[in-house]
Amino acid sequence: MNISLKQLSILESIVEHQSYTAASKALFMTQPAISMQVKKLEAEVGLPLFERDGKYIVPTQAGEELLFYAQSIRQQLEEAAEVIEELKGLKRGKLHLTMASTANYFAPQLIAAFKHKYPKAEITLDVTNRSGLVEAVENNHTDMAIMGKPPSGHHLKGIPFMDNPLVVIAAPTHPLVHQQPILLADLADEPFIVRESASGTRMATERFFNQHGLELIAGMEMNRSEAIKQAVMAELGLGIVSLHTIEMELTLKRLVVLEVEDFPIKRQWHIVYREGKRFAAIPEAFKSFVLEQAESLLHIPDY
Repeated sequence: MNISLKQLSILESIVEHQSYTAASKALFMTQPAISMQVKKLEAEVGLPLFERDGKYIVPTQAGEELLFYAQSIRQQLEEAAEVIEELKGLKRGKLHLTMASTANYFAPQLIAAFKHKYPKAEITLDVTNRSGLVEAVENNHTDMAIMGKPPSGHHLKGIPFMDNPLVVIAAPTHPLVHQQPILLADLADEPFIVRESASGTRMATERFFNQHGLELIAGMEMNRSEAIKQAVMAELGLGIVSLHTIEMELTLKRLVVLEVEDFPIKRQWHIVYREGKRFAAIPEAFKSFVLEQAESLLHIPDY
């Protein structure tokens, strides 16, 4: 197909603004010029790219497909421009990092240390759930992600850089706090405050219980580790969280880690990116920095 970058830019703008008029203003073009380019693009593709939905212009299935490639091409061109600028001797660059909400308890320390070494690096940080992480990396909407082990079948590469132990937490007043040892069977009737079903922590916990012939009783479901901690402190049940998330609560003695057989559940944090992705200098430097420095810069809380 003979499609220009200008036409792809017009396509993106129309989808963003849901209007030919708004897109023309954003691109400093006339509306007839926008309409003409869309007609040429549709003629080249051989399918309609837009349709009207009430007062809005929305992409057809063909438009959605072409939009995906337009965004990918723009991302690659931006990466190429950044590489070229760095080759000219500019000591700066951009990093788009996406992470699991749990990683937000330690990742700012890594970013601060990296910024000390590369003060002109421009860093954009997004925090989302596991499905959002996979989508962002797979669709090239981010340079890399900090998350647990990535799922198979998504063309993602994950490199472990630090342990992420999952532990059982309880309020200091919980009866099990004074029971030693605590067998897994002792947890069989205990209600747990759990993460949402798509969470890596939830899946790892359910897999662990199934392997030991037990069923995890989900008393309440939360979409953030912070909410689980608050619920456990309110004596609504037990929780299973990353040890990285409870350092302050352990210090203040608001939570207790229970010594349960076969715990902690052993997991690892990974740097995750799309297979075959070519990094610009700053993202490459951050990846190397994390893999080399994370374990020395961060520590796992004692309990």
